[in-house]
Amino acid sequence: MKLSLGPVLFYWSRERLLNFYADMAEQPLDIIYLGETVCSKRRAMSLDGWLGLARELRECSRAELVLSGLTLVEASSELSSLKRLCDNGELLVEANDIGAVQLLRERNAPFVAGPALNLYNAHALSELIDCGLRRWVPPVEISRHLLQDCLHQLDVLGRQRPQVELFAYGHLPLAYSARCFTARAENRPKDDCRFCCLNYPEGIPMYSQENQALFTLNGIQTMSAEVCNLLPDYPEMAATGIDVLRLSPRYEGMASIIQSFAEVRAGSMPPLALDGCNGYWHGQPGMLRIDGAEL
Repeated sequence: MKLSLGPVLFYWSRERLLNFYADMAEQPLDIIYLGETVCSKRRAMSLDGWLGLARELRECSRAELVLSGLTLVEASSELSSLKRLCDNGELLVEANDIGAVQLLRERNAPFVAGPALNLYNAHALSELIDCGLRRWVPPVEISRHLLQDCLHQLDVLGRQRPQVELFAYGHLPLAYSARCFTARAENRPKDDCRFCCLNYPEGIPMYSQENQALFTLNGIQTMSAEVCNLLPDYPEMAATGIDVLRLSPRYEGMASIIQSFAEVRAGSMPPLALDGCNGYWHGQPGMLRIDGAEL
């Protein structure tokens, strides 16, 4: 299986982003996603900046480079930016909003279907394959058995399977809202947030009244509190027919995480004890931790 680095979901400074991708260029990655998917106010990097970074990465990395678009398009200015992204003329685009699918279809451009698109069966996939879908990142809550059923449905329909890229590591993006939760936490209106997401490079942890970690708040995005980690499930993922494993960027220690997945891919035994959560993959609540001994 290939390894991909998903788009950075948090708001980091331009300097931090450039340093991060300079480090990632040296890692055994097959695909690197660039771009802003959460909030259009996060302008540490413009589209031209992302494209310039992509050109630099081409010089020092063998990885395929992909541009990711916004997940929630609310304003005409965001739609205009999305059109520019779809017209970039250099890189494959990851569509995270159905509007991006329409724009790419009009341009006869192939695309990646991101995890925010509600694609849960072969009939929906078949429609998007006709629009140009080449690689599919299933929704993060999809289970192994549901994924197998969906791929089998495609075979029954006589449709060629797209590449399947599974979200295998990172805080799970669960939901999006028009309201900015990070600004609200600092008692600021969304239109005057003062880019306070910069203060939380891995989001704001949210706890229950019993002090149990439930979610991570990241601007308009609600994420899992636990980090999803499917490395112990590597053999089952390989047997399911998955082509790519997506690793979502963390602020620290990302190189060691990539190396752990690369070592298992190269033949090392996957760990039995799980550090993180993997419930969704096993058809259970996502926050659960199911170790190999429990399977």
